[in-house]
Amino acid sequence: MKRVFITGGSRGIGRGIATVFAENGYDVAFTYHTAEEEARSLCEEIESHGVRAFMFQASLEEKGVAEAVTEKAIVALGGIDALICNAGRTVHNHILDTTEEDCDYLYNLNYRSYLMCAKVAARRMVADGTEGSIIFITSTRSMRAYPEDCLYGGLKAALNRSAESLALDLAKYRIRVNCIAPGNTAIRGNFTPEELSRTPFQRRIPLGRSGTPREVGMLALYLCSDAAAYITGDIIKIDGGLILPGMPEH
Repeated sequence: MKRVFITGGSRGIGRGIATVFAENGYDVAFTYHTAEEEARSLCEEIESHGVRAFMFQASLEEKGVAEAVTEKAIVALGGIDALICNAGRTVHNHILDTTEEDCDYLYNLNYRSYLMCAKVAARRMVADGTEGSIIFITSTRSMRAYPEDCLYGGLKAALNRSAESLALDLAKYRIRVNCIAPGNTAIRGNFTPEELSRTPFQRRIPLGRSGTPREVGMLALYLCSDAAAYITGDIIKIDGGLILPGMPEH
């Protein structure tokens, strides 16, 4: 039985990742911020696959929380094989209106928490001799500039770069570190073909639709599998070709 810890797992992309891993035999621990009802329903869904589920409320932007909740999750799981850092908030900030509070909040949640979770998880993997996998969920906004995106996009780009160095630091322990960069992803709804391609913007994506959380989950599962044992320090887009032609998101 393998074990995965996911930050920001109660809904959206994190929930898609959690359900895919549960379906494939992983015990799953995850954090949520305020969506307790959705977190409880996810536990029930995970357990319906015959694996264990653990939910932890966490305000990851607060000092020391990322480290503490990762330790709790690892204890509950009895070890860790995979860490997937997904928690975060998308915020649009025009530089003329950006505040110090904006900078501190997004840095602490969208960047610092990822590194601190990775530190704790990697230490346990090294101590246990686990050839594990760490994945940061970033964004195609890390690869292309947009207006009002100096903070969110900039921090996602920093995560990509940091993951490359983590991959070098941890390679000797056979711990692999990669990033998944989603593009436009439908994080609410039933994800029917009609829903995924109903807007003019969605139809302008080269593959003609938005992505789904489950598709991100399937990619994460692959990157944590033995089939991806020779992949580390990579940033993999999953965006239907969104940024290939340089199309704006507005």
